[in-house]
Amino acid sequence: MTTAKFQIDPSHSSANFSIKHMMIAKVHGGFEKISGTLSLDSSDITKSVIEASIETASINTREAQRDAHLKSADFFDVEKYPAITFKSTKVERSGDEELKVTGDLSIHGVTKEVVLEVEGPSAEHTDPWGNTKIAISAKTKIKRKDFGLNWNAALEAGGVLVGDDVAISLDIQFAKQK
Repeated sequence: MTTAKFQIDPSHSSANFSIKHMMIAKVHGGFEKISGTLSLDSSDITKSVIEASIETASINTREAQRDAHLKSADFFDVEKYPAITFKSTKVERSGDEELKVTGDLSIHGVTKEVVLEVEGPSAEHTDPWGNTKIAISAKTKIKRKDFGLNWNAALEAGGVLVGDDVAISLDIQFAKQK
């Protein structure tokens, strides 16, 4: 077994989402503070494990009033639930360079199993400072109400202000631990 330990490089990683607004257009946002580890078993990738944490107060949708509302008890309630966490429970190949990573996603005090469609991991590369790096891209969709994020407002013309389906995309770079 050849297991290498990696740490998420937060300055070269992103955790983003999109959700329908007024049932017509997608609003995009992300979280600026992400951390975590990867135990990568190169001899049997299915034995690899990833754990990640996202600071909910680091949400950024490029609109200060919306961000303040998302941080409030109506949505993420960042004082009570300061982190979104993910811990893998199963890794399986789904193609030559694709994986399905199943794990427990915890948001707003609710934990549900999700499956991430992952591209990678990339080959190892050495940066100009001698650090060994790899990267993955991942995506999934969740229903926000499954995680207790229920706030909404009815629209006068019918429908609701905030959609339920959330598309999540991750671009994560890892630094090998020495």
